[in-house]
Amino acid sequence: MKSPHWSPRSWREKPAQQLPTYPDPEKLAAVERQLSAQPPLVAASETRRLKTRLTEVCQGNAFLLQGGDCAESFGESSRESIRDNFQILAEMAKIVSKHRDLPVVQVGRVAGQFAKPRSSQLETRNGMTLPAYRGDLINRFEFTREGRTPDPQRMETAYAFSAAKLEVLRTFSDEFYTSHEALLLPYEEALTRREEDNSWYDGSAHMLWVGERTRQLDGAHIEFARGIENPIGLKCGPDLAADELLQLIEFLNPANEPGRLTLITRMGYQKISSKLPPLIRAVQSAGHRVIWCCDPMHGNTTVTANGYKTRAFGHVLEEAKRFFEIHHAEGSHGGGLHFELTGKDVTECTGGSPEIREEHLAEGLYETLCDPRLNARQALELATQLHEKI
Repeated sequence: MKSPHWSPRSWREKPAQQLPTYPDPEKLAAVERQLSAQPPLVAASETRRLKTRLTEVCQGNAFLLQGGDCAESFGESSRESIRDNFQILAEMAKIVSKHRDLPVVQVGRVAGQFAKPRSSQLETRNGMTLPAYRGDLINRFEFTREGRTPDPQRMETAYAFSAAKLEVLRTFSDEFYTSHEALLLPYEEALTRREEDNSWYDGSAHMLWVGERTRQLDGAHIEFARGIENPIGLKCGPDLAADELLQLIEFLNPANEPGRLTLITRMGYQKISSKLPPLIRAVQSAGHRVIWCCDPMHGNTTVTANGYKTRAFGHVLEEAKRFFEIHHAEGSHGGGLHFELTGKDVTECTGGSPEIREEHLAEGLYETLCDPRLNARQALELATQLHEKI
């Protein structure tokens, strides 16, 4: 049972980063009420089952593989695209399981990953400045004033698309879990439900994570995450100090419950060797039971001369390799990998086999609306090259 000082609304008393400003507060409140009356997208029993599986990961008896689209789109929700993403994650899991002889817990970035934090609140094109695109949950990609104005009704659309995606996913597997960044807190609050034991579960997904830009200890996102029973992920970048990490762990997992908290490191291949070991040592010394998971994507983003965001396959692979080498050297368990990927044959990340070069990015298969994703061949190649390190 959570502290009586927490409620699904208590985040509203804290400073909040990365939340849009809606022009019509009454319309927003009406949408929140409507969502609050809908059934949760996932059952609390499924979420508890995931936490049990993640306990096995925390104990070194299983491996976490988390992946999917950078940001889902309302326009790409066909059965075929859902199937392709599901299959590529399943194939990666088979590679890991075969060579490591560990069961793999598959968690998709799916059925809710419709919002993204942005480094800038505004975007300027051809002399016009408009709000940045924050994902289909919040506004539209098209660069018009109407399109970029945050619209709360998009939360209802996201709920409908998520429900439809979950229906499709359940035809492929009876044990596949969903996750997304708990970014748009009005949406998350509206889908949070109280169970008979007075515990609160966010019914928008089985697992939620708090991002690098919203993990302030006194902030709204950490406040919301600490009160729900779902497994929680915490993105950990190269600027995170050991003492701050320990405070966050104690706040998010005061009972030191295995399977509750996953630390998703995103250091960059050039910084991980110096930045990760002090964090591991601090966590070990404090006796915290957490899952260590590597996100080798977000710390390795670059922008080409012609304006395309990309990631080099070699840099992604190098960070992931160093992650496992460091954990081995520190006597810790590197328990997971977290990727942005797609089952489609896109050209968004350079390198891999066949070689994708920067000039290929402009040839029509660069489709992401936010960050570059590994394509199917790159994802499988990465799993194959990493299996000996895991």
